[in-house]
Amino acid sequence: MRSEQSEGSLEAKKQVDKYKVVVLTISDKCSQGHREDKSGKIVQELIKSLPGEVVKYEVIPDEPDMIKERLINFCDTLKVDLILTTGGTGFTARDFTPEATKEVIEREVPGIPEAMRTECLKITKRAMLSRAISGIRGKTLIVNLPGSSQGAKESLEAILGGLAHGLDMIVGREH
Repeated sequence: MRSEQSEGSLEAKKQVDKYKVVVLTISDKCSQGHREDKSGKIVQELIKSLPGEVVKYEVIPDEPDMIKERLINFCDTLKVDLILTTGGTGFTARDFTPEATKEVIEREVPGIPEAMRTECLKITKRAMLSRAISGIRGKTLIVNLPGSSQGAKESLEAILGGLAHGLDMIVGREH
């Protein structure tokens, strides 16, 4: 009986300890329904192993003011632990995600995109073209991921092992 209660308590603790995650896909084509958002779906699936619970998923166009407004709202109002953006990190004239992110974060976390690029360079030389950044606003970590489904998957897999420790420090949990 005692071990059943302990197991139940551990299971309840695991449920409470899930990180609240937002997945924000930033793509003109996806927001207009011209392309399916495959990267956002992949990110939602991978984040379960954090363990994370996606509390909000949204697709918006590559509009800097809209990106900033959403990031601020998710950090300051929704008070999520982690925001993962996909898209807008390349070289096209409409790729504004890193700039918008930089305007809302309070502290940059350069090691996260460095780790993503380092690991992904082992797979493809195109990884050097990512302009993704990462940073902290309040008690929320924001990470930019590439918009391609393969790039988002590989980048998130590269950092997933270290995210929980960083999130624990940000939100004040034991680490």
